[in-house]
Amino acid sequence: MALPSEEIKSKLDIVQVLREYIDLKPAGRNFKANCPFHQEKTASFIVSTEKQIWHCFGCGEGGDIFKFLMKYENIEFSEALVILAEKAGVELRRLSPTDQKQFGILYDINAAAAEFWNNELENSKRAQEYLKERKLNRETIAEFEIGFAANSFDALTLHLIAQGFAVNDLVRAGLVFKSENANKYIDRFRGRIMFPIHNHSGKVVGFSGRILPELDNGEVGKYINSPETPIFNKSRLLYGFWKSKNEIRETKTALLVEGQMDFLMLWQSGIKNLVATSGTALTADHLSTLKKIADNIVVTFDKDQAGIMAAERAIDLAGASDLTPFVLDFGNYKDPAEAAERDPVAIREAMKTPTPAMEYYFDTYLVGTEGRPAKSVVMTLLSKIKNLWNMIDQANWLRELSHRSSVPIKELAEELERLKDAEISTFKKMEPAVGEQDKDKYSRLDNVTLRMLSLMSIHPGGHNEEAYADFVPPRYKEAYIALTKGETSSLEKDTRALLDMIELRSSLEADTNEEVVKTELRRIFQELELEYLRGKMREISAVITKMEEESSPDDMMIKLREFDDVSKKIKIIEDAKKNQD
Repeated sequence: MALPSEEIKSKLDIVQVLREYIDLKPAGRNFKANCPFHQEKTASFIVSTEKQIWHCFGCGEGGDIFKFLMKYENIEFSEALVILAEKAGVELRRLSPTDQKQFGILYDINAAAAEFWNNELENSKRAQEYLKERKLNRETIAEFEIGFAANSFDALTLHLIAQGFAVNDLVRAGLVFKSENANKYIDRFRGRIMFPIHNHSGKVVGFSGRILPELDNGEVGKYINSPETPIFNKSRLLYGFWKSKNEIRETKTALLVEGQMDFLMLWQSGIKNLVATSGTALTADHLSTLKKIADNIVVTFDKDQAGIMAAERAIDLAGASDLTPFVLDFGNYKDPAEAAERDPVAIREAMKTPTPAMEYYFDTYLVGTEGRPAKSVVMTLLSKIKNLWNMIDQANWLRELSHRSSVPIKELAEELERLKDAEISTFKKMEPAVGEQDKDKYSRLDNVTLRMLSLMSIHPGGHNEEAYADFVPPRYKEAYIALTKGETSSLEKDTRALLDMIELRSSLEADTNEEVVKTELRRIFQELELEYLRGKMREISAVITKMEEESSPDDMMIKLREFDDVSKKIKIIEDAKKNQD
């Protein structure tokens, strides 16, 4: 019997699955896209239908369908196995009992709980009245699978045990806990409207429960969430993202709200490119998810002090992560949900022209100041500017601050240089600039050689490649000879893998005509010969240095002539390159 992962891969087309996450376009026999794992303007991310693999030639990442999902969703292999098994229609319980026990059973339990609470909502007039009071329509309730947990100590526990689930697994799923005093198992959610939380692939992994107003005695939280489990990490998940990610990808903009009701009311009003945090502050992982498909983030906030502080933190985190932050002001409404209920048309119009976050800061902190504002105000705004990822943005807003505060830009620049990074900027220090972690993966010689091999694979023959075999770096020589001779059937595993990568890379050159290829190959062969000769010079120079003390003048003269010959060859090639330019 095939391994679960192999059976899943045999049933899924990597191109179709990756299209759910990134915009793939044809590139010869393959497909290409801008890499979701680092920022780039020119597509270097290639997917092969034939080989069912992907590789980015910008940052060096690559792999199969599992590696992509694990990296994109920031999940472990076992979790990716469960998600892809469902897409492929593969029964994991039959194929992998261990993985099913550890992860799959938790998905099953959460799905069963969501279904149970959906049915409970249908049987509760009070819960339906509450949702009607909050202006949620039946379509939205059904689309987001909203349910109701009755005010019973063990209704869910008994239901799930009757369905065959073990009580210990219910505890692992975070839906049940054991009472210390009574030694009984008790439902975690009671008397609450239940909002299922889906992972970014659309599977229920946890819940957020809002207590009915009449049951709120002030001693329990208005909202409670599922605890952390092997499949639920609220610091990574964004509520509604599984529904909104395509709209966010298309608009390149994500509207961020604080809770489920804000999300649902805005969604219902027609705004689809939005996400919500679920019972946690915005995190670097949240922004990492959004950065893969968005350039801009629009922040909303409640009008109380806590809401304003949360909005500022979100703005600063976004600015430090190289997302362009904006602010959406809902005017006199207390929160986005109320605004969406009272004036949905105005909300949709406001989304077209949100306020740039730095402009919002300037208007907020400089309001009421005349002439030269207080030093504390200037320093606050400088800290906001310091926090920006992009140096050009920093320079532009520094000029704006100088203009609006009447402080010479030279003084501001000096103060900015002395200013310690704000606490929020630890985001920058913890996470390397996107793409920086891999920038040294390929040397210049590697990149030149890979480009040469790619061009050779597109337009083979007619280039007299064999004459340059000595100049090719050793790690690429076998692949080079195979391409030159057209014999790729009996190769070592590593060389076969390298040729697979070269075949992917060739898609980046798919539109290059043969005449351009010939010209480019001549230039690359020159570069390779130069690198080879420069290496020779270094070797000879090291030998000469050693011979100065130990060898005869005749031996030394032979090496000096050899050094001179190599030096002349280098000059001839360099002069030829200048004439070509």
